Amino acid sequence: MSRVAVIFDYDDTLVPDTTSLLLEHHGLNTEEFWKVEFKDLAERGYCPTHAYLKLLLDKAKEGERLEGLTNRKLREFGAIAAKKQYKGLHGLFRDLRKVVKGHRDIDIEFYIISGGLEEIIKGNSFVEKNFNGVYGCRLAGDDESDGCVLKYIKRCITFTEKTRYLFEINKGISPEDSDQDPSAVNKQVDIKDRRIPFDNMLYIGDGLTDIPCFSLIEKMKGVSCGIIHTERTASATGSCRICYSP
Repeated sequence: MSRVAVIFDYDDTLVPDTTSLLLEHHGLNTEEFWKVEFKDLAERGYCPTHAYLKLLLDKAKEGERLEGLTNRKLREFGAIAAKKQYKGLHGLFRDLRKVVKGHRDIDIEFYIISGGLEEIIKGNSFVEKNFNGVYGCRLAGDDESDGCVLKYIKRCITFTEKTRYLFEINKGISPEDSDQDPSAVNKQVDIKDRRIPFDNMLYIGDGLTDIPCFSLIEKMKGVSCGIIHTERTASATGSCRICYSP
């Protein structure tokens, strides 16, 4: 059996930016968040992903607009954000599965690798039903319960960190196995024994944060596609289409 992996970014690829949607949902000013607060941290040398996660945690403290933020609340919000999912996704999955169905020796799997919050992504029922694995940033509280108030950055997926999870998919390391043994991705696996070859991968993303994945996939003879947004509104909704392959 030959396996094909179709791998998506999430924010601005499958849905509008979920961090901005989260802020809007709680009555926060997205312009101030990104153009003032985030920009200030970035100019002070913060990694962009760490910067936005720090700001979210700062706003989850007592007396702030995101006070009492928990992973349960993030998943609940993920279901709300999913209502803004870009049109055509159901049809895309239906058509891809239809094409693969005509080849009995081929199986297709779907993954998400995102610098967004994993709990928001998992709150989308379409993701839960259709994707084999989700990799995103994680926040944590003082214990592992999903009702614990978030205080810490548990996992941060930066631009180049995304490529780690391409290798995990390539080597057949499940998200659960990776959690148990984070160094498993570095173990030697012969090319012939790898579960999904890179040249059987298609990576779809929307911008500069996806360049490391684009570059790796292209170098390894896979296919990468960029999303170009054809329209945007003040609320960050809009339509998009796949129309760029570097």
